[in-house]
Amino acid sequence: MATIAQRELFSWKEVEKLGDLERLRLVLDYLPDEALMEALEAERGKHGRDDYPVRAVWNSILAGVVYGHESIESLRREMSRNTRLLWLCGFELTRDKEVVPPAWVYTRFLKKLMEHQEVIDGIFDSLVEELKKELPDLGQVLALDGKAIRSLSRRGPEGELERDGRRDLDANKGVKTYWVQKNDGSRWQKVKSWFGYKLHLLVDANYELPVAFEITKASRSEVPEGKKLVKGLKERHPAIMGSCEYLAADKGLDDGELNSKLWDNHGIKPVIDIRNCWQDGEKTKLVDGTQNVVYDYKGTVSCYDMRLGYRHEMAYGGFEAERGTLKYRCPAEHYGSKCHWQGQCPVKGAVRIKLKQDRRVFTPLARSSYKWNDIYKKRTAVERVNSRLDVSYGFERHFIRGLAKMKVRMSLAMIVMLSMALGRIKEKQREDMRSLVRPAA
Repeated sequence: MATIAQRELFSWKEVEKLGDLERLRLVLDYLPDEALMEALEAERGKHGRDDYPVRAVWNSILAGVVYGHESIESLRREMSRNTRLLWLCGFELTRDKEVVPPAWVYTRFLKKLMEHQEVIDGIFDSLVEELKKELPDLGQVLALDGKAIRSLSRRGPEGELERDGRRDLDANKGVKTYWVQKNDGSRWQKVKSWFGYKLHLLVDANYELPVAFEITKASRSEVPEGKKLVKGLKERHPAIMGSCEYLAADKGLDDGELNSKLWDNHGIKPVIDIRNCWQDGEKTKLVDGTQNVVYDYKGTVSCYDMRLGYRHEMAYGGFEAERGTLKYRCPAEHYGSKCHWQGQCPVKGAVRIKLKQDRRVFTPLARSSYKWNDIYKKRTAVERVNSRLDVSYGFERHFIRGLAKMKVRMSLAMIVMLSMALGRIKEKQREDMRSLVRPAA
């Protein structure tokens, strides 16, 4: 934490009853920000006055994140009427000067934070490592998703590069297309568009804690950014990647190359929903090397009774990692179903399908298995984290302009989320580690 030499303002009995300020206290106590503070103080010592100490201003910015203030003015109003908040942040409570920093102090401070984005990224990585020590199974199931972050500002005239603080010259338009199927089987296209940015987020699906993220312009595709997040996680947190068994994502991340890299390079089984990209109207395709075994785009494998033309879904028999194949058994032998062609069928007991048959369709955890559905349900963890960012941290309605500032503000939200979780675990409140609004016990 940004350590402050506290003054004797309240009695210790009163300080112990911080109430909702306990949430901020958790963050300040468990945030590893000393390197950032030393760097900022070294720059302040060379170039400026110290009317408003670096550590106090930094702590107050964290308070704005913890309590969901959508603007600096909202935070300043709160501090002007909350003496205990000022004290906890570390401000000097005297009558001979203005205690609450003016708006320009925060403007300059945030610009300084943008120059130290790498140090802030290091704080995030340190928290992830600390949480891995406390939660050995952190990362066992990961969830990946992209999230739209709308900007309330306007772009400005085409080609204009002057930054006046009112327009957002970094944001652009993002478009996401959905196909919705009606009850009668017909499909219609739903298009979602926004002006702003996109958050690419990788979270632990069991604990609902972020382990990697990136902010880009809204037009940036989810698939290449998802690959970068996975690669970056391997470099910065090899222990998490080493313990990861599954990665779940919706069909926006459907990509054969991503599936291949997850399994071939990292030993992670992709559990990613699939889009129907069969444009020629085919319902099924023939499995290589077989006469009567077919599959659909969702990976359901069936065999034909060639005498009567009936199609029977085959029984999934497991994944054979050494061979890189999925095994499917004859339904007549496995289920006892009736097949008039059983004696002549070339499938003798079972058929093995190689993953390379189609890396989008066939994955190490078969799409037709019960386990696939169980793991895929955990993907909603990333949606709940996105919801907390919107509701608790104010990204649903914000006034942030510029990619660099958006990265800093999102980083602050992430490190507050992780430090609060770490604090709750360390103080025996593990059941509340995901709570952002409940006061500490």
